[in-house]
Parts: sequence; C-alpha cells; structure tokens
Amino acid sequence: MNTAEITELKALLSEPKRIVVIGHKNPDGDAIGSTLGLSTYLKKLGHNVRVIVPNDYPKFLKWMPGNEDILKFETHSDNCGTLLKKAHLVFTLDFNALHRLGPEMEAVLDKLDCPFVMIDHHQQPDDYARFTYSDASMGSTSEMVYHFMKMMGHLQLLDAQIATNLYVGIMTDSGSFRFPATTSTTHRVVADLIDHGAQNSDIHRAVYDNNSENRMQLLGKALNNLRVLPEQRTAYISLSQQELDACDFKKGDTEGFVNYALSIENVVLAAIFIESEKDEIIKISLRSKGDFSVNEVAREHFEGGGHINAAGGKSTRNMADTITYFISILPSYQNALLNA
Repeated sequence: MNTAEITELKALLSEPKRIVVIGHKNPDGDAIGSTLGLSTYLKKLGHNVRVIVPNDYPKFLKWMPGNEDILKFETHSDNCGTLLKKAHLVFTLDFNALHRLGPEMEAVLDKLDCPFVMIDHHQQPDDYARFTYSDASMGSTSEMVYHFMKMMGHLQLLDAQIATNLYVGIMTDSGSFRFPATTSTTHRVVADLIDHGAQNSDIHRAVYDNNSENRMQLLGKALNNLRVLPEQRTAYISLSQQELDACDFKKGDTEGFVNYALSIENVVLAAIFIESEKDEIIKISLRSKGDFSVNEVAREHFEGGGHINAAGGKSTRNMADTITYFISILPSYQNALLNA
C-alpha cells in the first residue's frame, strides 16, 4: 500500500462508516484473529463494524474475544447480505481471491459497488480491491493488521482484546513461531502484544490443550495411515470419511496432523488427504521445508495455492486415485525435493 493509498484510506476512515470485515471459508486462527482484531480497532475509531465469515470454524477458536458477534453467511445469509449491501467499506482479510468465500457469498460481493480493502499475505493476489496491502513475506495476516494500525498512526489504540486476537493469528499461522516467515520483527510485534495484555501461555493452552478423546483417536488412525516415500523425501497421511465418522469428526479436528508427517527425518514434503463425501472431494493440505514450493504444486495439480511452505487444494478423484496421482507427479519434482 503506497503513501497515496494510505492517505486516501485515512480520509475514508476519518468519519463514521458502516464497515464489514470478512474472513475466508473454513476460517482458521489467522482469519478469526485478524478479523476480530481489525474490527475492534475500527470500532474504537467510531465505525459500525460487523464481522462475517462464510461458514463455521473450530471450537478451539470460539473463546476469542468478540467471537459471539461473528456472523456466519451459511446460516444467516439474508442478514449478511443486507449488511454487505449497506456497507460503505468492506475489508477482506487472509484471502486474496473472492472464490475463497464459496460461490454463494462470492456472488453477493461481486454485486457490491463500495470500496474493498484487502489485507493478506498469500501469493498472487487478485485485483478486486481498491486498497491492497499484500505481502507474501509476512507470516500471518494478523501481524499485517498490527502493521496496518501502525500505518494509520493508531497503535495507541492497541488493547488487550486486539492484542489477544492478533496473538492467536500470529501464533497459529507461524506454527507457534517456528516457521521460516517468523522474523525478528514478528517477535517484536508479539512482545508488544504481550505488553498490551495478550496472555501468551493462556492463549496457547486455550488453542492447543483442549483435545477431545475422539480427536486423539482420529490422530491415531491418521498416524496408522502414514506412508513415507524416502526416495522422494515425501510422506503422506490419508483419512477416509468412514474413519472420520468413526471418531465423530468435528471441524478443526485434523488441524496440524500433516505436520506429523513433515516432522519425519529427511522428509521435506508432506501431504494429508481427507475425504469429504458431502463436498464430493478429497481435501488436501501440503507442507514443506526449505525452499520447496507447495504453493506451486497446489496451483498446478490440485486447484489450490497458498504459501511456499504451506498450501492447500482439492481433488475430485477418489482417495486411491488421488494418492496415485500425487505419487505420479513426484518424479517431476525430484531435483527440487532432493535439493530442498
């Protein structure tokens, strides 16, 4: 975002507006943390702000301050549609293409004529927004919201509620601060969030230490299905719909499972394949180490994308054919996998 855009946006935000803040479909910690953090900041500026996400999200995020005010488009589409049509300004956070909202919500946004503001850290953003703050080098959109507040000259408005939500987003998207995009600046931001009331140990416990027995049973099945391809430095996990149902699967239960495959010695590429009979697809999450780009793999082969080391996609093949196809493309990445 250049100086002229910042000046123009400051002018827009200088008077009370009706604002909608939107996160992507299947929201994760960064989507919820960044939207709640930004919405609280905008409310402190005197704006009328609502947060809308396309659908539900995991239970381990529902303790976050402001969670009770989030509207879900899938269950309140009429109300959400009215709010969007009346909005003076729409912020889209943690995604950079409107199709990430799902077709129903995308169709509503396509018809709006108010300005959009994008704050996002994924690669290759679409150009739908009047104001675009896009930085793929950032580890999380929540960290970008902090920098956005600084650009606007409003860091003095940082409080415990904003700090807590942004901390959740940074922590979850950085793998608890271990991923390569976690920089010294990230740690300085996090230190400031702690100074402003983010209770780091309590937050970590609330997100990561509330596992159900069923989730642990499902993890056992996932690890039992783990397969390693040493010649391609690759490991993958699969979970069928039957296995999910047997463990009373809830949204968010497979969060982080793919990282177990990535933690294996000498593995630089990890995948998890999760069957969704409802959507008639295999959902795919990809992770990597070093400079091997799973974003490239997801975009080229699985209708997805993301970051260099974390991406997602889908397959309309059945599970067996999806895995066979995945294995078949690995030789074309052999040199990159060996040199990562």
